[in-house]
Amino acid sequence: MTMSDPVADMLTRIRNANTAKHDTVEIPSSKMKKAIAEILLEEGYIKGYEVIQDGVKETIRMKLKYGKTKNEKVISGIKKISKPGLRVYADTDNLPKVLGGLGTAIISTNKGVITDKVARKQNVGGEVIAFIW
Repeated sequence: MTMSDPVADMLTRIRNANTAKHDTVEIPSSKMKKAIAEILLEEGYIKGYEVIQDGVKETIRMKLKYGKTKNEKVISGIKKISKPGLRVYADTDNLPKVLGGLGTAIISTNKGVITDKVARKQNVGGEVIAFIW
């Protein structure tokens, strides 16, 4: 059975693994999901990720990040914004700020999947994929 929103599935898997205090989470791979994983790594929300080749299909194994104890979560919230039934777009003047700039908005632009901060610097808008804080 095909999934209607694979990115929402990825974010839900990360949220559930983080809530259950798992060290790793495995997600079916795609170009968009790899780009989101790279953003999470660059912004410091995860320790790292690797793409595992299982014959034909690829899987992303993500290492989640915690504070000194597992009770101190680095990812306190993650939310899908643009959904298949309602796409959310933002131009350069209306790019969202998550928690007044403390969080990160993930934007899909014509220059790739980037954060809201990079989109402001490059002066581009696009589809608002998710918020993470």
